Amino acid sequence: MARNKTTLQKILDKQSAPLTARWLELQRGSLKSGQIAASKMAEESDAFVRALQSAVASGDLESISGSAWTDVRGVLDSVSRDRALQGFTPIETATFVFSLKEPLFELIRKESGKDAEALADDLLTASMILDQLGLHTTELYQKSREQIIQRQQEEMLELSTPVVQLWEGILALPLIGTLDSARTQVVMENLLQEIVRSEAEIAIIDITGVPTVDTLVAQHLLKTVAAARLMGADCVISGIRPQIAQTLVHLGVELNVVSKATMADALKMAFRRIGKTVIDKKTSVESKGKPESAEE
Repeated sequence: MARNKTTLQKILDKQSAPLTARWLELQRGSLKSGQIAASKMAEESDAFVRALQSAVASGDLESISGSAWTDVRGVLDSVSRDRALQGFTPIETATFVFSLKEPLFELIRKESGKDAEALADDLLTASMILDQLGLHTTELYQKSREQIIQRQQEEMLELSTPVVQLWEGILALPLIGTLDSARTQVVMENLLQEIVRSEAEIAIIDITGVPTVDTLVAQHLLKTVAAARLMGADCVISGIRPQIAQTLVHLGVELNVVSKATMADALKMAFRRIGKTVIDKKTSVESKGKPESAEE
């Protein structure tokens, strides 16, 4: 094992510049033009080689989980996260590590000379290290992508549950898509915050865009309605289509809340509750302007 350590350390100490230069050529050849700036790629590669040099010098070549490999893992953390954000594929991200094999193996062959046994040991050690680093990079990339997807889902939930103030004291919450536990929580929080902010008396929950309403969805709606009532706002559910009404009847689900077929109907009722009257201005003007003989 001492032979392996000495060979790798000698290459990284004395030939890091040509190693990095050849590695950069291979990386540029494996990526699409414009995916990453040349300066950024060179910076990441230099940082990785320096960190690898320090780790190999420690003599801990059995596993990359030790403290000697902290800086190496740190570089890979940054590379994996950045490339996940930039839309790189898993293969393109892992290539950052695996493309180092070719130039490193070439230098190992030159360094080992004709000693076949030494060459085999050196190549095996280098391959094991790079394989571990490559797998580590792929794992980090996957975690970064999962975090990005989760954050995007949370942002989409926020955008898909807008609370609109239709009038002073009247809010509307148009729902589109399926309601589940996570989304219900976001809906409830957004609605309650807006009720407090606007001091609304009535909240219209429109489910025209909800494809199906089953027992679970109905329970989620009732939770939202109950939470709004605790904040002092009455709720009206609008957009219950005939198919949904039949489904609820068959399931034996009772919403126990005022419902209307359309949001327009719900808005009219909300106006009445807060003491407002909607007047057709054109009809009113025409009625006032007609002579009495025309009405007879």
